[in-house]
Parts: sequence; structure tokens; C-alpha cells
Amino acid sequence: MNFLSRNYLVRTDTGLEIYDTIKNLPIVDPHNHANVAEIAANANYPDVWQLVAATDHYVWEVLRKRGVPEDYITGNRTPKEKWLKLASVFPELVGNPVYEWIHLDLKHYLEIGVPISSETGEAVWEQANSVLAREDKRPQQLLAAIGIETMCSTDDPVDSLEAHRKVEKLVGRKLIRPTWRPDKAMKIAAPGWREYLRQLGKRFGIKLDSVHDLVKALELSHDYFAEHGCVASDHGVEMPFSGDAAVEDADAAFRKAVNGKALTVPETAAFMSYIFGRAAEMDAAKDWVFQLHLGAVRDVRDRLFAGLGPDSGGDICNHYQDHLTPLRGFLNRFDDRLKVVLYCLDPAHQPLLATLSRAFGAKVRLGAAWWLCDNPIGMRRQLEYIGAVDVLSSFAGMVSDSRKLLSYGSRFEMFRRVLSDVLGEMAEMEQAPLDLLMKLAIEMSYAGPKKFFNL
Repeated sequence: MNFLSRNYLVRTDTGLEIYDTIKNLPIVDPHNHANVAEIAANANYPDVWQLVAATDHYVWEVLRKRGVPEDYITGNRTPKEKWLKLASVFPELVGNPVYEWIHLDLKHYLEIGVPISSETGEAVWEQANSVLAREDKRPQQLLAAIGIETMCSTDDPVDSLEAHRKVEKLVGRKLIRPTWRPDKAMKIAAPGWREYLRQLGKRFGIKLDSVHDLVKALELSHDYFAEHGCVASDHGVEMPFSGDAAVEDADAAFRKAVNGKALTVPETAAFMSYIFGRAAEMDAAKDWVFQLHLGAVRDVRDRLFAGLGPDSGGDICNHYQDHLTPLRGFLNRFDDRLKVVLYCLDPAHQPLLATLSRAFGAKVRLGAAWWLCDNPIGMRRQLEYIGAVDVLSSFAGMVSDSRKLLSYGSRFEMFRRVLSDVLGEMAEMEQAPLDLLMKLAIEMSYAGPKKFFNL
């Protein structure tokens, strides 16, 4: 039986026919964590570990799960030692999408078609590094080979966006658009919040003595991002907010926190809800898309967080969260004047988000199956469900949400194959004419997201 062949993830001839229609469409990626400075520098990657594993906490987590010591993951071992350790356990990862993603990366972009194992690890290391040394395997050239038309990075309001400008000048078009993510300004209880205020104030020449000053600095940043092609904001919150807190309460919490005093839970919520709402008002005024990543409970493994900090593989989901109460208030406040994308982390929240999207019309859309749902099973279940209770034509589109460059190809391929399989099965079951399903595949894979995000 073949591995990652033409039939990968597509079970019917009709599904393959649909996939052939969309597989080579350009990629628009409205949300990722691209290292834009790396792309601007456009230097060859030093080795295959750096490209496929050094920045990917999906990889880190499954290696830990198979007992790989941390020294071979984020520690001081050489890249080759880390790669060979990965290779020694890689056959044990069958069934996890990491196994498929990395093999897709190697097959399509590094010209390697053998499965990774302890027996092949050394040879794959040598061959991959030889390929990566070529001029056509530098970051900008790889993005062209993947078929990236445009992509949106994730950027802090203090960012000067110098790397974005450099990439635009080098490639002659707006390949990478920034995305405005004000999480650090909003998360008032975080240990580094006061230091962040100093950075933000310095960036825009404002002394931040009140919440009004903070909003002014954020507005200046928002305008600056708009001048540099930004079309969306992004907000990573465990719980959403209604966005209607009183400015007086937000300012009182601000002044208390600036003076180093601990806030109560209601005070923290009032401040965050106010900034959340002001950010949404800024987006609505510019017709940006307000992307909402909901539900991640972060850094639950104390040893990881203490040793490595955030984004190191200690985040989980929690289906007990009540997203309805705040989202109902927020979506009603901005009804029909703000484009919103809801990303689902926990499958248990999918019915709520899908029915909310349905209730609030064309400007509220479901985003790609995110994180713990970002796999063939999660994608298929999401597509089947939203097709039944919402409208597939209004899907906000696939996003890579990735920190590594080759994932922009492998994750979009996985999505397009799963989509083709779902739509192909609908054709086989005579639920819709094939020509309409072909058009729907193009709309969901390319045309719809490009129009919704103004890309």
C-alpha cells in the first residue's frame, strides 16, 4: 500500500476529481506565526532540524510523549543529535498528524520519499541538508514553491514592521501582511505588563498614565499597521469578553496595576473587557477581521513553564468554559458592523460556535479547525457539522497557524484533501450536483477567504 500517494486522505474517485481542481490553487493564509525577519534575511537553513522541528511545539510534545529527554528537544544537544533522536522514535508516531506533516514536508520540498526511522535517519539528515544548501531552498524561494499568494503574520503593536517592508521590497509585492495582536496590552495580570507599557509608550512617544493614554497608543499602532497593509487583528483569550465594561472601571484597574497593586478578578475582567471592546471598535472602523482564538488554558505543566516559558507545549483545552454569555453580548454589540472569525480549540465547543455563526449572519464566520482540532479527524468532523448547521460557503478558510515555513504547504494540503473527501462523499451520496461542489471547493479553499479578509 502506498504512503502519501494520490489517494492520501481521499477515499473516492469523485473526491480525487475535486482535489485535482483545487490542489494547485494559490494559498492565502490569514493567520500564522511566521518569522518574518528570517524570511527577510533569506539565508539558507543550516539543517533539517532547524526547518522542521526547532520551533514546533507540536513536534516537541510528541517527542516528550515517547520519552525523548528534553536535552534532545529544546536543550543543548547538537541539531544532528536531536534529529537522530527524533528519527529513532518517529515510527512510533504513526496516527499523529506530526508524522504526516513532516513526511509531506520532506517529500514535496526536500525531495525525500523514504519514511523516517533509526535506519534512515542519518541518510535523511545528509540528503536534506544537501538540498537545503541550494539557492532555490531559501525561505523566499520555498514560499514561492509552496504557492503562497499572501500570508498574514502575527505581530505585536510595538513592532516597527521593518522586516515586512524588506520582504515586500525584495519580492516586489505584499507577500506578508502584518496582523495586529494586542494581547500583551490587554493581559493586565501578566507579570511583564508594566514593562510592556513602557515599551508601548516609548514606541509612540506617549506617557501612559491612564487607560485613555493606553487606548491612544493602541490607536496609533492600529493606524500604523493599517498603513502597512494589515487587514486583521488577532486575540488569544481563554475566555472571551462582552467588550462593554465602563471606562471608569477600566481606568481604575489600570491605575491600580501601574502602581504595582494586585487586582481582583472583577477588576482584571473589567480592564480586559474594555480593551477588547475598543480593539473591536478600531477593527470595525477599518473593516478589519477580528480573529478570536478561544479557550486555550496555557502553561499547565509547571516544570515546562518554569524551564522554557510560554509556547513550549504546556497548553490544553477545557470544555467547561462558558463562551456563550460573553460572546452573546459581544456579537450583539457589534452585530453587522464587525467581521468576526471564531476559532474552535475544543471539539465540545463546536456546536455552540457553529450555531452562533449561523445566528449572527454573514459577518460572523467559523475559522479553521484549530490546534487540537487541526488534524484530519478534527477537520472532517468540523466540515461535516458546519455543513449541516451553518453554511460551508461562509467558512472563513484554512489557516496554517504555524511557526515553521514548510507547514504552510503541508497543512493546506491536508485541509484541501480532507475537504475534497467530504465534498466527494456528498457527491457520491447525491446530496448536491458535482459542478456545485467543485465551485464550493474553490470558494472554501481560496476565493472566499481572499474576499472576506480583503487579501
